[in-house]
Amino acid sequence: MTAHTDEELTERARKLFAGPIEFLKSAPEVKFLPGADAPEIAFAGRSNVGKSSLLNALTNRKSLARTSNTPGRTQELNFFDVGQPLQMRLVDMPGYGFAEAPRDLVKRWKNLVNGYLRGRSALKRTLVLVDSRHGLKDVDREMMRMLDDAAVSYHLVLTKGDKVKPSALGALYEATMVEAAKHPAAHPAIFTTSAETGSGIAELRTAILEASTS
Repeated sequence: MTAHTDEELTERARKLFAGPIEFLKSAPEVKFLPGADAPEIAFAGRSNVGKSSLLNALTNRKSLARTSNTPGRTQELNFFDVGQPLQMRLVDMPGYGFAEAPRDLVKRWKNLVNGYLRGRSALKRTLVLVDSRHGLKDVDREMMRMLDDAAVSYHLVLTKGDKVKPSALGALYEATMVEAAKHPAAHPAIFTTSAETGSGIAELRTAILEASTS
């Protein structure tokens, strides 16, 4: 891709995410999924990884996705329509790895997420969010294996990059790249972002648009 077309794609992504974005529906079970009539980009991550804040930063909204200090609050798949006419859907997946969750809740989460990932023709890419302060955890690796098994391409996205010293962030990026290379469905491009400062947001928007049209 040339620098010129790269800039055009970045501007298209900026305009798209600055335009109409509306909540479509929540799906507590697979049977409630909307029709697969638009490309979907899903967001996955541990509870309190900053998923809602990142969604709000990407879309220039303050409350598109509710932010909460209560881990495990989102237990449904939330769908957002992007563009008018419809260009794509963003899918906010329920957070994982919450401590002391009842066994039936964890089972319900796995059934919902597995059911969505497997055979969802509209799903173009998943973004697996990783807290820069902690790096990859075992629950993140479990999510990566689920995506590998479902043959769903995914990007690793380091969140809260402003909370870590640049040297530590650079080392984490390198370590994450090494680990991602071991996973068949992991996309080689890894993003470092901050919802607070806006760092990496434009690049991630562009990658989302690119994935949705691939």
